[in-house]
Amino acid sequence: MVLCSHSKYLLQPFQLLSATADSDPLIVPRAEHSISRSNISPNALKVLYRLRDAGHAAYLVGGGVRDLLLGHEPKDFDVATDATPEQVRQVFRNCRLIGRRFRLAHVFFGPEIIEVATFRASAIPAGQDGTDDDVARTENGMILRDNVYGSIAEDALRRDFTVNALYYNIADFSVVDYAGGLDDLKAGRLKLIGDDVAARYREDPVRMLRAVRFACKLGFMIDDTCETPLADLAPLLGEVPAARLFEEVLKLFHAGFGLHAFEKLRRYGLFAQLFPATDACLARQEHEFPVVFVSRGLDNTDRRVLEGKSVVPPFLFAVLLWEPVRLRYQALLEDGVSWADAIALAAHEVASAQQRHVAIPKRFGMPMREIWSLQPRLERRQGRRPMALLGHPRFRAAYDFLLLRAESGEVDPELADWWTKFQDANPGDRAKMTGTGKKRRPRRRRRSKTTATDSVSRGADGDEGGHAARLQGQASSDDADE
Repeated sequence: MVLCSHSKYLLQPFQLLSATADSDPLIVPRAEHSISRSNISPNALKVLYRLRDAGHAAYLVGGGVRDLLLGHEPKDFDVATDATPEQVRQVFRNCRLIGRRFRLAHVFFGPEIIEVATFRASAIPAGQDGTDDDVARTENGMILRDNVYGSIAEDALRRDFTVNALYYNIADFSVVDYAGGLDDLKAGRLKLIGDDVAARYREDPVRMLRAVRFACKLGFMIDDTCETPLADLAPLLGEVPAARLFEEVLKLFHAGFGLHAFEKLRRYGLFAQLFPATDACLARQEHEFPVVFVSRGLDNTDRRVLEGKSVVPPFLFAVLLWEPVRLRYQALLEDGVSWADAIALAAHEVASAQQRHVAIPKRFGMPMREIWSLQPRLERRQGRRPMALLGHPRFRAAYDFLLLRAESGEVDPELADWWTKFQDANPGDRAKMTGTGKKRRPRRRRRSKTTATDSVSRGADGDEGGHAARLQGQASSDDADE
């Protein structure tokens, strides 16, 4: 029995069963699956073993199990247990409890963090008024706080997608499936757990973004029942804290499939909830600049990720928000505002409005604005300004941004070519390119100054010839005396 074409894994034949919280799970013994401890982080194994030795249940869960079954290298490893966060902290001295919405334990091993979550109950009373310290919902059903603990079966069925509800049991190295995740893994299908899909999205609207992300990352098809409500429920993202959406945007666009994610987000109306100003600009294409520019920028980011090169949030958000900045900048110029004030004001207005939807931290927002503010300065190539720009800490990012604008047809490619040549030119050529080379001035003949010695040698009347004759006569007289 073979998994979908994108998978490298062959699962041994076994009967696939559906499961509920009241039914027995499907348990795949070690001999019938490909997960090996050699592919699991040693630190994750330490956490699993120590929890088991302390008398607690311990499972590897979620994306780590899913990716191992697909033959992928997991990005991180999460652990689920029946131990409460406080009990986990008693087992590990290198542990810190975090979160209010979901109380979690983080176990630190240098730069690696193993996240440990307690099994949670799946049944949270609808219409909860929020007075309970452990449970809180909004009127629309979004879970604000969920710290009611339960069994592993309940924990499995309260997770989002079936393929993320698979457990690897460190006690006997088996894979445990309560939600039919192995079936969907084989079919390459992304499916929410439960029958009321809309309610699951309302519990956590970010699940809509996760559906797009997993579909792009895994190459899976979103199940029809999960796909149909997306456009209607997209406005629910407005209830999600803007700071949380920042992290989700990075996961969507900094993982090597950003262009594909962008296309899907626009298709389902989700992009408009994240970047409304940009989406409005994309709808009114001007010489096809908006779509081409954003697509090229995301494609460039994807290629860098796949080549192992670094990518940074300021450049990503500069690309995503440039079109509204550009249009506002042009409008201010037409109103008579100076170019320097116009770009600064446009950047401030767009960035400030965006904060209400996706909050960009200041440490990224300031470099983003600098990339924008350098664009008009790159158009001024005469004088000493170009040399000063080369030393700007944001020059390289601004230059790469200019290349994207040139590729999109927004600016003359000659401008980008000029800056490419200018960086590689020697000092003499740079001076010629900017018109700052020294001009040769005609030599001026110096006028000799009259001195006392000159006066003596010239004689009182300035007659050099007479003076010479008198000296010659004197010399002859002296010779005669000798």
